[in-house]
Amino acid sequence: MTKITAAITAVGKYLPEYVLSNTILETLVETNDEWITSRTGIKERRILKEEGQGTSYMAIKAAQDLITKSNIDPKEIDLVIMATTTPDMPVASTGVFVASQIGACNAFAYDLQAACSSFLYGMSTASAYIETGRYKKILLIGADKMSSIIDYTDRATCIIFGDGAGAVLFEPNHEGLGLQDEILKSDGIGRDFLKIEAGGSLLPPSLETVQNRQHYVHQDGKTVFKYAVSGMADVSEKIMERNNLTNNDIDWLIAHQANKRIIDATANRIELDESKVLINIHRYGNTTSATLPLLLADYEDKFKKGDNLIFAAFGGGFTWGSIYLKWAYTK
Repeated sequence: MTKITAAITAVGKYLPEYVLSNTILETLVETNDEWITSRTGIKERRILKEEGQGTSYMAIKAAQDLITKSNIDPKEIDLVIMATTTPDMPVASTGVFVASQIGACNAFAYDLQAACSSFLYGMSTASAYIETGRYKKILLIGADKMSSIIDYTDRATCIIFGDGAGAVLFEPNHEGLGLQDEILKSDGIGRDFLKIEAGGSLLPPSLETVQNRQHYVHQDGKTVFKYAVSGMADVSEKIMERNNLTNNDIDWLIAHQANKRIIDATANRIELDESKVLINIHRYGNTTSATLPLLLADYEDKFKKGDNLIFAAFGGGFTWGSIYLKWAYTK
């Protein structure tokens, strides 16, 4: 019997219309375009401005884009995994709502939270479900409304993050394509350096936590940068060594779009030519769970069946990892 692997067979995306440029940020905090660009590589980011709309709105749009492009029946979807750090609500699962809204009435659904590594972890989870043979179509969505948890008086964070959503469909493959290998890591030391302090069971919401602005993302930028550079580069190098891959064997690096310097450091470690490193951080900023699927959607036309892709991500917690995947189709 041929081994079942899990391959990506379709992609979709959604980006809000409003563009928050570096020039606009200059009117909000003490910063400038040159400072932001030189340190992050970001020129602009998208922000969801629609009243009463949360992460689910963008996730539904990305899923519908995928469904329309691939012409699949939502009723055939077995599972919806919602990778997000900014669910609509703390208790009611965002993924469950999204599945219902897109017509995936035969799917079970849930949320997966691993900060900026959420989508990468979701790839591993979706692949494992497919490989069991029990499930045929799994929709993995990465979406975050980061603007809902960012303090726009904090220069350290407001220049980095944006809103967006991307989706991929995983299906069984019998040609040896799809997810080949993974290295996933985590370390609780990261809790001190990248967090939202209040709103959870440790520090429930109160008038005091709101006044202290403890419901926004707080980041020790230098420490996170140091861990991210070493973490993403290490696992990318190790997964290539484990699979006997050289830089000539790799067609594309799909790296989490947190900071251009982190992406460059990862590419340099594995000695990958700049032409193989996919970038959209300059247009979207860090969309957290959405960065990896947005890269796939933006560059789908470049991929060819059999291409070797190396995914890498790093997120709060800390969480990080790398996945080696063979692309399954030529558009």
